[in-house]
Amino acid sequence: MTPKEFFAFAKKSGAEMMDLKFVDLLGTWQHCSFPVDILDEETFTDGVGFDGSSIRGWQGIHVSDMLAVPDAATAVLDPFFARPTVSVIANIVDPVTKEAYTRDPRYVARKAEAYLKEAGVADTAYIGPEPEFFIFDEVRYEQNQHRGTYEIDSVEGAWNTARFEEPNLGYKPSFKGGYFPVSPTDTLQDIRAEMVHEMRRVGIVVEAHHHEVATAGQSEIDMRFQPLTRMGDQLMWYKYICKNVAKRHGKTVTFMPKPIFQDNGSGMHTHFSLWKGGRPLFAGKGYAGLSDLALHATGGILKHAPAILAFAAPTTNSYRRLVPGFEAPVNLCLSARNRSASCRIPMYSSSPKAKRVEFRCPDPSCNGYLTFSAILMAALDGIQKRIDPGPPLD
Repeated sequence: MTPKEFFAFAKKSGAEMMDLKFVDLLGTWQHCSFPVDILDEETFTDGVGFDGSSIRGWQGIHVSDMLAVPDAATAVLDPFFARPTVSVIANIVDPVTKEAYTRDPRYVARKAEAYLKEAGVADTAYIGPEPEFFIFDEVRYEQNQHRGTYEIDSVEGAWNTARFEEPNLGYKPSFKGGYFPVSPTDTLQDIRAEMVHEMRRVGIVVEAHHHEVATAGQSEIDMRFQPLTRMGDQLMWYKYICKNVAKRHGKTVTFMPKPIFQDNGSGMHTHFSLWKGGRPLFAGKGYAGLSDLALHATGGILKHAPAILAFAAPTTNSYRRLVPGFEAPVNLCLSARNRSASCRIPMYSSSPKAKRVEFRCPDPSCNGYLTFSAILMAALDGIQKRIDPGPPLD
């Protein structure tokens, strides 16, 4: 979509506002809204100013001015505003140099994709994350000078079997017993279906949704793989939609990796493959049907995994998830089917197009743009240096 097409789209859809969204260093969307009728095509080249010193991890107060430049190609109708609003994702630019801002995570993703093409290895990195999340009924927390506490609750919680609910019907998934139950145990089918509906409205291709392993409303919605930067955009929409649909129903969504002690945490297993000229490069005759290029890419990911996890598992809570006994990756190795391995090769299909590496360490608290870029750069280093992934864990 060009800027001219944006205004035609806004007029056709009756949009009164443009909501400009951009992501901060930690992976949270920020936004500012503008009446459509005060904008023009120059807005999409000149951008709009904002205070970069008020965004976490960005500018100092003495150099605070920054520009957010709308990317017209990302325009969609926002599902959650009372007044008709077109949402557009912005790229961040330095107003003095007019260059892309190096701390803009979306710029990092675009730069990683450009480097992939320059390296000549491939022209497209496809990314397919699987973000898991919890849908809670209530969250309470406090952290101050004399007390720290938190409390979460869910109608589905295994601890609520004796709670008076007028009446309590007893359908509570047990700890580690929530994978794939039907209604009435799965009380969240309709909410997840509503999330899927809103995702499809903004252009996300959804393949499935289901209840996950943990009690208390753990869920997953699976998106079809996309090129790296586009998937970074879609992951932001995914989180935004999940949280806002839950709020419609008086519930709250968290992408915290391990909110419940002694139950499964929420991961974001990330599927990764490289293509060139429309041809998949990861299929071959090596281990688990992988090509040498794919094995070397995996070697790079494994070698650089500790550094990748600075982006992919960025919180202290992330490492409460990465422990044995909860289907989490705890072995820094490759495997065809072992889910405790950091890099797993899914064996569901023999099609070359389906051949990929699943890096299981990331969790959904991460910034997707940075995590996906780190995975790609590690894989390219493995390919360029022909890094051996080591023996598989089977």
